[in-house]
Amino acid sequence: MTSPKLPMLTARIERFPIAGHFTISRGAKTEAVTVVAEISRTGLIGRGECVPYPRYGETPEAALAAIEAMQGAIASGLNRQALQAAMPPGAARNALDCALIDLEAKQAGLRAWNLLDRPVPGERTTAYTISLGTPEAMAAATAKAARRALLKIKLGGDGDAERIAAVRKAAPESELIVDANEAWTDANLEQNLFACAQAGVTLVEQPLPAGRDAALARIKRPLAVCADESVHDRTSLAPLRDRYDAVNIKLDKTGGLTEALAMADAAQMLGFEIMVGCMVATSLSMAPAMLLTPQARFVDLDGPLLLKRDRDNALRYDGSLVYPPEAALWG
Repeated sequence: MTSPKLPMLTARIERFPIAGHFTISRGAKTEAVTVVAEISRTGLIGRGECVPYPRYGETPEAALAAIEAMQGAIASGLNRQALQAAMPPGAARNALDCALIDLEAKQAGLRAWNLLDRPVPGERTTAYTISLGTPEAMAAATAKAARRALLKIKLGGDGDAERIAAVRKAAPESELIVDANEAWTDANLEQNLFACAQAGVTLVEQPLPAGRDAALARIKRPLAVCADESVHDRTSLAPLRDRYDAVNIKLDKTGGLTEALAMADAAQMLGFEIMVGCMVATSLSMAPAMLLTPQARFVDLDGPLLLKRDRDNALRYDGSLVYPPEAALWG
């Protein structure tokens, strides 16, 4: 029988319907499938949420199994520092890392940012995502969101010049960032970058496939380019200095907030601008990422805004402003 003084780990898969549709160059989906880890001890519960990503060979079932396999280690007192070596980076470790931080903060009676000695996050403007579609469909969706200060436009390769021109016409005042999700090629790279520059786009995210992005070092980039699929944790930063101007830090890639904060510090030292990104998920996924926002030039934490419903004690969104989490949610 397990002692109530020892930490107990449970995990489960949860599903949240998406409002409308969410489409990128790799396909569309209608729900966010998350995996939640909970670690309880002496009446306190720490929670973390992750979104396994098929792009990296992850599935909810495999992530759940990986988390559950850590039950013995957690019961034996595994802390988040030891967790970094006990599991590889990825979604499963993220859920556990964030749950351990949440529990540690509750046990100490501190907010997570005080526990980790990080700046107190304030409200920030988050990007709002416009899904990939025809120029006409994207213009219509953009028009409905044109009051938002920052829009993230999903592009997909051929026809992107027409898409971004249509989007800009529909939202003449919004700052635009673009995410190509690896869909461009060496052949259309410069043409598409030029079209984005002509439309006044501030940043283009991951235009070329990871591992096949050397062309970015050979051309004169007319606007900032951000790595997403090409960058995961601190070890992947240095080789990208000649190709990218910014990096998108996502907790599901880094394997949790512990590595994400260290990665942000390292990225700044190397001269990268920082974008804080997310998968489509609930406020429980966004809450730990808020600790990265004081270092970020771009904040893209709109996942809950794309859902039909969020969880209880959700983050507060006021238009495009997102506020730090209350302790009842996380941290």
